[in-house]
Amino acid sequence: MEDLLRPIYQERASQSNTMGILILEKKRPISPVTDNFDVILFVVVKDPEEDWYVKHYEFENKSAAMHTVSERLLQSWIDTSSYRRAVEWVINGTVIFERNDYITDLKDRLRSFPQDKRDLKKGIEFAKLIRSYSEAKDLYDTGQYLDSFSQMVRSLHYLARLAIIEKGFHPEVTVWNQVRRIEPEIYKLYEELIESHEPTDKRIQLMILAVEHSVSKRSLSSARHLLQLMDEREQPWTFGELKNHPDIQHYILDLSSMIEYLVENKVIEVILQETKGVGIYHRTYKPVEGILS
Repeated sequence: MEDLLRPIYQERASQSNTMGILILEKKRPISPVTDNFDVILFVVVKDPEEDWYVKHYEFENKSAAMHTVSERLLQSWIDTSSYRRAVEWVINGTVIFERNDYITDLKDRLRSFPQDKRDLKKGIEFAKLIRSYSEAKDLYDTGQYLDSFSQMVRSLHYLARLAIIEKGFHPEVTVWNQVRRIEPEIYKLYEELIESHEPTDKRIQLMILAVEHSVSKRSLSSARHLLQLMDEREQPWTFGELKNHPDIQHYILDLSSMIEYLVENKVIEVILQETKGVGIYHRTYKPVEGILS
């Protein structure tokens, strides 16, 4: 199949801003990882006019998709898991062209998973987990058990991804296969929620306790990205300052619930500042003294 596609990718390889090309072939009749195309060509380029464009091809009753992506966008996908399929293409794809060992070095960086990138990813997943878990508890408290069940499944998914990152791996699309190998304790929670013969409300009740314990013991490590940023200055932060910080943008939508959780669990403290209104104060935030030591 590579030979049939050679004229297409050789045209890209001849361009000076093309850094690397990978190929990934469909292995099963239904193949989400290739969007059910028979083959994916993944082209990484430097400073293109368009960050990401896609072309579809058909040949000899087979289909192919060529994704051409900028270095900048690919790095963002890797850092934030915002398009996990592309990360799988890099990890599992076969290199058919690279300039100055670009793809080889990229694969090595993915395997090494530097601590700063890991902390950012943990922060993103932790923020999502806190919001989802809080919603699951609220739905349970109001008797909306089926909605609570659905939200709890989502919470376990975020917890699973968080556990995978803690072990130094990038979460893949097939996250539960990873968890079963890497963190069987969380996989067992998932099995208990899905397969238990207990009534739905009882299953959720037990899961709330289990997830609460698991979240609590991970809170400091998972929030390290936010806490280290906040610790860069002595003055406390307003929520608006944090919300507008460029390093927070990847989990900005879940920032409020994350901060409230960390306040409740004495990881972040609230510093009140007077306003012009009598008895009304601005809330500002700083990490609890010594929490990062």
